[in-house]
Amino acid sequence: MTTRNEPHTDIALPGDDAFETATRVFNLAAPARPTAAITTHDADQVRAALRYATRAGLNARIQTTGHASASARPMNGSVLIRTEQVEPVEVDVERRVARVPAGTRWGTVVEAASPHGLAAPHGSSPDVGVIGYLLRGGVSFYGRRVGLAANSVRAIEMVTADGKSRRVSASADPELFWALRGGGGGFGVVTAVEVGLFPAAKVITGIAFWPVEHAERLMRSWLAWTTTAPETATTSLRVMNLPSIPAIPPELRAGPVICVDGAVLAETEEDLPTARHHAADLLEPMRSVAEPLLDTWSPALPSAVTETHMDPSEPATVHGDHMLLSGLDDSGAEAFLGVTAEPSGSPLVSAELRQLGGALARSDPAGGALDHFDADFAYIGAGLQTADVTAEKITSRLENVRTALRPWNTGRTAPTFVESFRQPQGVLEPDTVRAVDRVRARVDPTGLLAGDIARNATARRDGP
Repeated sequence: MTTRNEPHTDIALPGDDAFETATRVFNLAAPARPTAAITTHDADQVRAALRYATRAGLNARIQTTGHASASARPMNGSVLIRTEQVEPVEVDVERRVARVPAGTRWGTVVEAASPHGLAAPHGSSPDVGVIGYLLRGGVSFYGRRVGLAANSVRAIEMVTADGKSRRVSASADPELFWALRGGGGGFGVVTAVEVGLFPAAKVITGIAFWPVEHAERLMRSWLAWTTTAPETATTSLRVMNLPSIPAIPPELRAGPVICVDGAVLAETEEDLPTARHHAADLLEPMRSVAEPLLDTWSPALPSAVTETHMDPSEPATVHGDHMLLSGLDDSGAEAFLGVTAEPSGSPLVSAELRQLGGALARSDPAGGALDHFDADFAYIGAGLQTADVTAEKITSRLENVRTALRPWNTGRTAPTFVESFRQPQGVLEPDTVRAVDRVRARVDPTGLLAGDIARNATARRDGP
């Protein structure tokens, strides 16, 4: 039954339709099970929800689209605040800045910026929420050119635990602004962000698939290219075992495949020939290994990049793992393929290596608590649980991959790629963790939002 204990705010309880709406998640393996929940549309509703949590002796937890549910702490004993602001995305073309309300998905931002010849450092899926992605770092297919997405945040609008509305930036509470960008959450309820945009006239983007029998030669070719790749290019290599559904072409469902996708940025029309050349440097040696089963790489508008990675658009039950890797050589390629590319298939629907380096590896003097990654690649493994593929099969294979890649594992992780709260994580240095904790203690002295703090982002006891 819904309880109306605050003006303009309906707190929903289990069994209410509003509770089900507020607690929706994208990864069905990690359902949100708070004590109460609410979908808020403005700062007044957020304030009322925080007051309710305080009076009821509950913690407050934050969620937008629910894509990161598997990396969150359990929500028992909490009020879940789902933020869905109703304002539109506003693009300031002259300043190259977009104001993005909480709850907005990246596809909406791309649609707003693209007509102006501008792009944002968005995720690989148009359905991922902007706020969580940005504040947890964010690795885009423009990342090697523009750096971590968090570095593009220009201002943050939020409500802190005391109910105050704040707009923080490099000039307004710079300490809190620093901590919010990559510090691991638990500072307040973000209601909007301002994110910097960059020129993007065209891109060369797409995806190419080959049968897994060519995996070794293709991966060696891709790895060799990454050592000299231009910063305008960011790509990924994946071994995939695609499900048998009508939306996927039959030739891609016939067995394991290996694919390469990504984007090469042309900031102006004059840059397009150079972008074509860089894309050819990557793709032509790989195409000479074998003819692709499907090859969509071509010049396009930047809006096409959100579809390149072919991320799922519907919720599913997914189990995954993630590591940051460095020094991946021929033996590393052999180790990776040995546990992901067997012809008989794998319980992992995807085993990915995302190209890092470039601006992603450089510290930003104006950046936040997390402003770069000292690694060459991000590994992301994921299995789709079905009647035939159990969670145990998936997690066993994920552990095999982790063991095989141990020599190249940096011990670090990128927060937006973490698929399980309990997986090994390493994000911030101890000194940074302590500095971030001091900021939290200032803005949330009672720990009302402590449940939202990510692992490796607090010096306190790291429990559930």
